[in-house]
Amino acid sequence: MSKHVTIRGSGVAGLSVAAELTARGHPVSVVDPAMGPGKQACSWWAGGMLAPDCEGFLAEEPVVRLGRDAADWWQDKGAQVIRRGTIVVALQRDARELDTFARRTQNHRWLDREALAAAEPQLGGRFSRALLMTDEAHLDPRRTLLALKARLGDAGVAFLPEADDRGQVIDCRGLAARDTLPELRGVKGEMVILRARDVTLTRPVRLLHPRFPLYIVPRGDGVFMLGATQIESTDRSHATVRSVMELLNAAYALDPGFGEAELLEIGVDARPAFPDNLPRVCRVGDRVHVNGLFRHGFLLAPAMARMAADVLETNSKPELWHEDHA
Repeated sequence: MSKHVTIRGSGVAGLSVAAELTARGHPVSVVDPAMGPGKQACSWWAGGMLAPDCEGFLAEEPVVRLGRDAADWWQDKGAQVIRRGTIVVALQRDARELDTFARRTQNHRWLDREALAAAEPQLGGRFSRALLMTDEAHLDPRRTLLALKARLGDAGVAFLPEADDRGQVIDCRGLAARDTLPELRGVKGEMVILRARDVTLTRPVRLLHPRFPLYIVPRGDGVFMLGATQIESTDRSHATVRSVMELLNAAYALDPGFGEAELLEIGVDARPAFPDNLPRVCRVGDRVHVNGLFRHGFLLAPAMARMAADVLETNSKPELWHEDHA
């Protein structure tokens, strides 16, 4: 008989676990004072890139392998997943960065100037070569989370503002769970959302740079999300002028069309991470935790949700299991 599950937290981890358990026939409730995804959660400010190969440049092997199924999982849950790959470029003075990136990653092909112009016309005149990460995808995090919450509600999931710890509790509260997961740390991220009507990029673009690498993700209707910063801090109160200037300068270097963009939002939040930057499923007392998604929220949440569901159903110890902290 399926047991009732109470999930604490309604960010990307909590909603993904709720979706996986609901699909397996478990009755689920989600507890969050905010009653759903919003600006108070770091997943609201995510880039939404489902880019395991790009992440493999710096991330551990499980991030790449487990992230490969993310696009299919999100599409199965009703998300609009755009599968056009990722373009990776570097300014001429940083050309070696692109060669290093190519050596350390997989599933890409080189584009010369002509091929790049065919893929993204506004980049062809500025870069002589690029990498196309062929198997990658992206989605709009905000639309995806809101649509998933609505879909879960239609499936009978209750969203509650206060604790209702019936049945098995799965804690997906991110940094708020440091009260029981003291190893968690915050990694501050800052981002900018622009509307650039004259920029026509159709897929995520990564600009490699030794000091401030940039990613730009199209959101449709001329809206783009710019991000890159990664600072060891739990501060969520403000973005720094330096970080915002570096993001905007890098975007302008990529395409001068961003110089005429409208500045829509400046966002900041702190991502939850463990010391090894890998997520974990763990048990503290009678509560299961899913946490530490770091910068891989939408990429790894599906795999972590499957692991949490397996723990619940079979009492197994999945790949990213961590022994009891209690």
